[in-house]
Amino acid sequence: METDADGVVQTSAEALTFARDLGTRSGEPVQAVVVDEVTDAVRAQLGEQGVAVAHHPVDERLTSYAAAAWSAAVVDVVESSAATVVLASGTPRGNEVLAHVAARLDVAMAANVVQVDTPKPLVATRQVVGGSAQEEMRLDDRVAVLSVAGHACDPVAAATPVETEVQTYAPKLSDRDLVAKVARVEAKAKSDTGALTSARVVVGAGRGAGSADGFGDLIELSELLHGALGVSRVVTSLGWRPHHEQVGQTGSRIAPDVYIACGISGAIQHWAGCQSAKTILAVNTDAEAPMVTKAHYAVIGDLHEIVPAINEELRKRKG
Repeated sequence: METDADGVVQTSAEALTFARDLGTRSGEPVQAVVVDEVTDAVRAQLGEQGVAVAHHPVDERLTSYAAAAWSAAVVDVVESSAATVVLASGTPRGNEVLAHVAARLDVAMAANVVQVDTPKPLVATRQVVGGSAQEEMRLDDRVAVLSVAGHACDPVAAATPVETEVQTYAPKLSDRDLVAKVARVEAKAKSDTGALTSARVVVGAGRGAGSADGFGDLIELSELLHGALGVSRVVTSLGWRPHHEQVGQTGSRIAPDVYIACGISGAIQHWAGCQSAKTILAVNTDAEAPMVTKAHYAVIGDLHEIVPAINEELRKRKG
């Protein structure tokens, strides 16, 4: 599982909730492997998720991310605990580590899973083709390995929190496990519009913004709604906005309460990143655009006329 300065990251919290539901149905306890430091905040959050044991590998060579080394540490726990299911959040790091785990265990791996049926053989339903379709995959190996698609479920605390036991161990690593590792980490530029993945409201912007100077009203709307700005791939490709604001298959997958897609046609790659939004409002000049036809609500017109009018009304209501 992945952590940051605030504790367990949201996608890992989702994976823990997913694991707890699966464990409840199969009668198995939930355990976690935490490579980074197990802080008081992390331990408390694990307890809230009902994690009985947190396994913490102790080896200075694990300080820098190395997929093969981290997977070796996970496999040690799998073999010592006789675990039957190994899962992680479907982030780039989670998928990479689990791919190594599956290869070491000589079993199949299912990526981007949204649902699992029990008992064994497990049948996993997973997203394919950028999330536009789903397929079922049988996981009948001795250990089922799967990654949980982002926002496949909401992170929910266990009905009865537990006191998580932290167990340290020395992982069995070889020099080959450390051939590829992170050599340097640089702080990314701070986003002016907040964290996309945790925002309750996201204002989306596409080619319809017109230029790099066409985002002023959209940014104001996101601020009035205490939300975040998200953009389509074409916007980042044109250099109008930074990549960390991108929503889609090659960007962030979001699940806000409201997604307001302005001037976005709604290509399948973008839809893969926003389809988990609870309510989608599209603003577009094209009534037949995919985003308009898939949205819960739509306003047909120029975003440069509609968004300023929305902002004005919001300012009035705020006094």
